[in-house]
Amino acid sequence: MKWSSFLKDRMMVIILQVFCVLALCGYLALLGNSAGEVLLVALLWVLVLAGYLCKTFWDRKRYFDRLLSTARSLEQKYLITEVMEKPVHAEDQQYYQLLKLANKSMMETITSIRHERREYKEYVEQWVHEIKTPIAAIQLTCENNKTDVTRRILSELEKTDNYVEQALFYARSENVENDYLIKRISLKDVVHGSIVHNKRLMIQNGVSLRLEDLDFHVLADSKWVEFILNQLLVNAVKYRREQGPAVTITANREQDRVNLTVEDNGIGIRESDLPRVFEKGFTGQNGRNGERSTGIGLYLCKRLCDKLGLQIEAVSQPAVFTRFVITFPAA
Repeated sequence: MKWSSFLKDRMMVIILQVFCVLALCGYLALLGNSAGEVLLVALLWVLVLAGYLCKTFWDRKRYFDRLLSTARSLEQKYLITEVMEKPVHAEDQQYYQLLKLANKSMMETITSIRHERREYKEYVEQWVHEIKTPIAAIQLTCENNKTDVTRRILSELEKTDNYVEQALFYARSENVENDYLIKRISLKDVVHGSIVHNKRLMIQNGVSLRLEDLDFHVLADSKWVEFILNQLLVNAVKYRREQGPAVTITANREQDRVNLTVEDNGIGIRESDLPRVFEKGFTGQNGRNGERSTGIGLYLCKRLCDKLGLQIEAVSQPAVFTRFVITFPAA
């Protein structure tokens, strides 16, 4: 609160007080009081008025400064009425009641939205589990009847299964803490699980694979880490080069950290796109040049890494390589 604003709000009161003191001085002068006595009365009146204004300004400023400080310290600012002290002034109490009503309406709206989101998430999870049954049945049928047609069907089914997994993990990513278990896991086992999951995709696209120095144990959740690796491998295949596409997965230790590197020799990422590759819905130049991309895969990788306390970074040089580095706490 500024002094100028405070005085501006009380300008009518000040003008009234000035008019009153002038009227009193004129009345005293008419009664025959000396000029000194009249000036003394006027001075006392002005001093009392100035003291009242200063005291009121100081009290109001201290009250609102304390209120603003409390509000800034809250993570949910709309809960200010739950922690603020009840005002003593009649005018402030009216505003306090209005804030309470607004806060109640906000809480009801938030509760309703959370309920709708929870129902939607539960529906998505249920749908994912239900759709996996016909996908598995189609895969089994194709495996038992190997032809060129069924091989193409299996290839498309893998893409479908990947999108279904994305939908499931996206629905669960908001509350990862309800569905993960941090424990000591083997990087080699997790990497091998991801490779098995994507082996048909890599074989069909002629992508060679090289593994080095994966004998490390880290603290993480194997299911979530395998999903992250799946997204990186799918991207490596999607944005591969025409001749001799290859993926290299290595690991190294730095003090109490273990770095897992997934590198491909594909078409790479433009320097201008690199800072935004983890943004939701961002497809970049590669996504606009023909490859169908949703911009969700890398966003989920970053989101899950943040939830699990991991770090992920991307480095790339167009037409040379793309490298993703995931940093784990060492076990």
